[in-house]
Order: sequence, then C-alpha cells, then structure tokens
Amino acid sequence: MNTRAEERHLAGEALRLLGKERLALAIHDPSFPADPDEDIGRGSPYGRASARFFRFARDLGFTAVLLGPQGDLSEGNASPYDGACFSRATVSIALAPLARDPAWGGLLRPETLASLVADRPRSPAGRAHHRYASAAVRRALDEAFAAFQEKRRFGSLPPTLAAFAARLDAWRARNIGWIERDALYERLAMEHSLGHFKDWPALDARLFAPSPGDEAAAAARWSTLRSRYAETIEAHAFRQLLAREEHAALRAHLASLDLALYGDLAVGLGLQDEWSNLSIFLSGYRMGAPPSRTNPEGQPWGYPVLDPALWPGAAGEFLRARMTAMFEAYDGVRIDHPHGLVDPWVYDAAAEDPLVAVQRGARLRSSPDLSDHPRLAAFAIPHPSQIDGSLPRHAEAWVRDLDAAQVGAYGKLLDVLVEAAEVRGHVAKTLFCEVLSTLPGQLEAVLARHGLGRFRVTQKANLDDPRDVYRSENAEPADWIMMGTHDTPSMWELAATWRAEGKLAAQASYLARRLGAPALEAAVLRDPGMLVAAKLADALASNARSAMLFFADLFGLRERYNVPGTISDDNWSLRVPEGWETGYFEARRRGEALDLRQALALALRARASGAAGDLETLAARLSALP
Repeated sequence: MNTRAEERHLAGEALRLLGKERLALAIHDPSFPADPDEDIGRGSPYGRASARFFRFARDLGFTAVLLGPQGDLSEGNASPYDGACFSRATVSIALAPLARDPAWGGLLRPETLASLVADRPRSPAGRAHHRYASAAVRRALDEAFAAFQEKRRFGSLPPTLAAFAARLDAWRARNIGWIERDALYERLAMEHSLGHFKDWPALDARLFAPSPGDEAAAAARWSTLRSRYAETIEAHAFRQLLAREEHAALRAHLASLDLALYGDLAVGLGLQDEWSNLSIFLSGYRMGAPPSRTNPEGQPWGYPVLDPALWPGAAGEFLRARMTAMFEAYDGVRIDHPHGLVDPWVYDAAAEDPLVAVQRGARLRSSPDLSDHPRLAAFAIPHPSQIDGSLPRHAEAWVRDLDAAQVGAYGKLLDVLVEAAEVRGHVAKTLFCEVLSTLPGQLEAVLARHGLGRFRVTQKANLDDPRDVYRSENAEPADWIMMGTHDTPSMWELAATWRAEGKLAAQASYLARRLGAPALEAAVLRDPGMLVAAKLADALASNARSAMLFFADLFGLRERYNVPGTISDDNWSLRVPEGWETGYFEARRRGEALDLRQALALALRARASGAAGDLETLAARLSALP
C-alpha cells in the first residue's frame, strides 16, 4: 500500500471510529484549480485539473464534496446565491473538450481557446475573474453553437455529434418550459438594456402575471417572442445540455472515487425565475435576515416571498420542481437558510431604506396582531396568546406552545423537500440545513419531525458559555459541525486575529481541556497550524455524525471568500492556490496548511478513553505517516 492509499485508509478508519458518517470538503465552482492551458480566469469542477483535485481530496480522507449553488449567473453578479433555479451556470462549462476532444468535432477552434486563456487577467493572483470568464465562455459557446448548427443544417454531423443532437431534441422537448423562459428573459434584458424586469415596460415585466385586461396581449407577445427568438432558445438549450452532460460525467467520476456530491439549494431566486413565476410570490414584501448574533443589523436580501396561500398549490409545486432537479444532479442537498421555507423574515418592499425596513420586519407566519404589519395576520399560524410580546419579534421564543397541527402547517414546504428526496430514492439524512445562530422554536419543531439538525460553526463558539450553540460539546448526532463556512474568516486569518486581540490563550486552554491533552495548550499558543488542527479535532471529537471543511482552511489561506452584506469583486473569487498538487504537501510539512491526519489523531486520543476499538493505536499510525 503506497503512502496516499494508506493515508486514505487510515483516515477512513479514524472517521468510522469517531462516528463520522461523512466528511465533506466545501468548495464553490470559481475556486477550483485549472491547468494553465485551460484557465480562463475562473475555476470549474469539470476541468482536467479538477478531476485530479477530487482524487486528491479523496486520498486525504474526504468522503464528500459540497459545491455551492450552480445556477446560471449574470455577467455582473458573481454571487452563486443569486443564480437561476433551473438553468445551470454556463460559466462553469469546461471549454477544452470542445476544442480538443474528437467527440465534439472541433466545435471550438483551438486558437479561440488559446486566445481566451492568454488574455485572462493575471491580477490579483489567486482570484477568479467572473466578468472576464463570463464573457469568454459566452464567446466560446456562441462559436461552438454556430459550428454545431452549420454542421446540422448541412447534414455533416459526425456520429458523436449526431447522437448529441438527438439527445438535445429529446431533452429540450422535456424541459421546454423553463428553457424558453430563461432564454427569453436574457434576450428581453438585452432588448430593454435593463437587467431587472421591474424596469421593463409593464407588459413584458408581467408577461406571466398580466394585469387584468392584458391577458390576450401577454399571450400574443409571448408567441411573438418565441417565434422571433427561436434560435436564441435553441442556443440556450444547447448550452444547458452541455452543462448537464459535463455534470453527469463528473458524477460518474466521483462515484468511481467513492465520493458523494452535494449541492446547495439557495433560499433566493434568480431574476428570471421571479419574472416567470411572478404569480406565486407575495406582493409588497421581500425576504431578509433579522438582526441576529451572526448579523446584528440584519440583512435586506430583497428575495421574493412565496405566497402562503399558494404553499399547498403552485408555490409548493414550484419548490418540488426545484428539488427534483437538485436530486437529479446531487447525492445530497444543503438547504440554505431553511427559515425561508418555514417562517421567513419579511419586510416592506417599498421602504426607502431596506436596512431600516428589515430591522422593522416580522415573521411571515408568526405575526397575528402586529400593528405595523396588519397584512400578515391572515398568514399567522399561532394565536395571539401563543406570542411572547415581551421579546423582540425575531427572538427564538417569540412563538410558544405549538400543537402538532400548527407544526405541520409550518412544515408544508420543508415536507415538499423531504418528499422529493424520498421519491428520488434518497432519505431525509441527505438533506442538511444551514441553521446558524438563530433557531426559532417553530423551525426547530419542523426540523425535529424529520430528524434534521443544525450547523455548529465552532470558530464562533462563546467559550464563556457552556450552553453556547456553537460549542462542539452541544452538537447532536443529526447536526453538521465545521470550523467555518464560506461566509466566515478562515481559521488561519482568525489565528492571527486572536493572537493580536489577546484571545488565543483562551482558545488554547479550551482546546487542551476539550481534547484531554494538557501539553496541547503550549503547542497551540506557539503554532498556528496546531491551533487549526486542534480546532478541527474538537469538531471531529463531537457527537455530530457529519463534518465539513471549507477549502480555504485546508490550504492555509488567510483571505476571505465572502464577506456577507458587502459588494466587492473579491467576494466569491478566492481560488485553490497555484501549484496546489505539490504545494499543499510542502505547506503541510511546514505547518502552514491543515494536517487532517494530525486533527484525526488528536480527536482519536480525545475519544480513546472508554471507547470501542483501538483508537490510540490508530492515532499513532496516523501520526507516524510521512
């Protein structure tokens, strides 16, 4: 057995003895590495380098990969949480096969790919360049589609492309509804030179929810658009099937590595989805996040709110279609902000200052008698007597003493997700919910019905409060535990911050006690790498069955991936470092990248007392690996 194989085997055995059913590496599409002759300034999970990256992750001991949302994005917005629901992100399509794989018949000229690679921005290093990559992929796919159409018109498609054309015809017919809507949204945005449909002429803005008297005009306009832009629709279908077939190939590759693939169901929607489903959303309100420990000021996200009156009908079916698509693409799904499916925090959409409005917002289904939100009374599930008005309306205990029927009413949409999972042959444990600092009682009750837990983000733990939700001691088996997420500082950045702010000693003392290793305290104070390993060991020694690690923590990166509530080109752009294949192991030897073996050994020794299996022996074998 070579060293890599032995490391993978020992890591797997350690996870088993620690009661960890899955250890996921979290990484979003832009962050993936790319070989120099394929790099257009943004990563993709479908490239040649990414195939090696997945094997690298499996060899380290990871059993799953969690991607971010993969919906189609506009050129001007890199946030994956604002992407489309059904159209996949074409900016993530790997272009090299179109130029080099004989199966694609040279649809993309090699010189086009070489030009796009050569012209990519080089600065700042280590960052994705979303605008450039979006334009580059669009140029390449336009060329590939034109070549495909020309070959098809002249009957000169080689056998592999003829087979693709047949698959395209059948797939387009099955999915024509959203294909047409998404393609024509993009075309109308260009026609009106405005990206947001609310700024379009009224008829186009409400094409799928026409004002009274406009129904016939809307139907005629839609018919005209479909005819006028038939080639646009065909091009969109071509790009989307390319994206799906690359994704299917990725799933097959990961299955061969015994790596599960998890996706991310964003709580928000792309503009094209809101536009084409306008009738299922509640007018006058938008969704945001209330003031909380994570974001004390709250966040006015501006997302549409599903109309509660339609939860049992059209809104629920829309969500079911989303979830069905997710389970066609992934083995499991992260539910972004499940509060939005149970009892979203809503605020006045017409307010001049959205931040002030979100601070004065309310829970959609838990506001039976608020004078400043009288419309919400019609949607309230609890009675006024079940509201603790002495608390802030965003408090976890605002609602109390719910009966089973009320919990069922709150859970209507989450039930849809669970049912969609079961229909696809999945079980509820393949769903996991991003619940951070705030867990309202009504959401807790709904999650409990399905045996679902919450997130425990240990870098946020209050070491002075033994009951703090982020402390590893409080993790339950159904929870997911992690040091940080894509929205938090990396542990390596925090190590420097804690030292500068005089907080490192408390962390070192806590970790030494928690892991039952008094000598660890001095090592943590001295060595940032030991701090990060011990912090992960703290998570791995918990009762949670599932653990997650964000890629920046693995590679020792000190930059932020995303700063919530800010708009910056740096957000959503951090990438795996160049030279990662050898650079990671060199950095690990220097203590400048996370040593998963070390973290596992520390966790095993912490759990060794009274545990089944020879944990100490396994810890020693992990520690002895070169």
